[in-house]
Amino acid sequence: MKITFLGTGTSQGVPVIACPCGVCHSADERDRRLRTSALIEVSDKRILIDIGPDFRQQMLRNRVTSLDAILITHAHRDHVAGIDDIRAFNYVQQGPMQLYLNAPAQETLLRDYHYIFAPHDYPGLPEANLHEIDGESSFVPVPGIEVVPIKVMHKNLPILGYRIGDLAYITDANYIEPKEMKKLQGVRLLVLNALRREKHWSHYCLPEALDIIEKVKPKQAFLTHISHELGLYDLVEKELPEGVHLAYDNLSVEI
Repeated sequence: MKITFLGTGTSQGVPVIACPCGVCHSADERDRRLRTSALIEVSDKRILIDIGPDFRQQMLRNRVTSLDAILITHAHRDHVAGIDDIRAFNYVQQGPMQLYLNAPAQETLLRDYHYIFAPHDYPGLPEANLHEIDGESSFVPVPGIEVVPIKVMHKNLPILGYRIGDLAYITDANYIEPKEMKKLQGVRLLVLNALRREKHWSHYCLPEALDIIEKVKPKQAFLTHISHELGLYDLVEKELPEGVHLAYDNLSVEI
């Protein structure tokens, strides 16, 4: 299994428009972050996590030619605004895309992208089938690949992380209840959001993310959903505990 970080930035991305800070003007490509998304590859199957506004660019620069399913963590725009561009895969794969999401995310998509999901006879619109996940039961979006949903909180919004084998992926969380933490036992690679150093009202900050990692004790951990406020990649990376790293766009890790 391989994970490729397609984007590791916040809703604004990095650099932030008009920002004069050193991170936004860094010459290090690892400080340039599209909106958060990841590609999971198991043998010849590909599962995308989140489909944000940079989806088209991410697919092109990573030369992704097929997708078998998309897992949605939640329906904030920086995680779903690329949904129109599934049309290319509809055409190539000759069928609708399969999207997996919880009830609040489904309600938002049905409302905000009603033109996709309402009955219509207009050619060329995106085609997608929505599969609601209760957050309790594992599911199989692709034959042979079992996914365990992990219920986490994004302030007051219930959202989903996902575990696939020895990989767990959680973003935009600021609380994981003990029952859901148990689902992380034994993971070899944990991906977790770390917005900035200072505490935030709806995202884990760096100290909180490191505390979760210490409790889970994965072999490796990668931090994602990183804002320009966290600091330069090269400097922050040197501060992190052994086995913990900042993810960056286009990084691929095999498990």
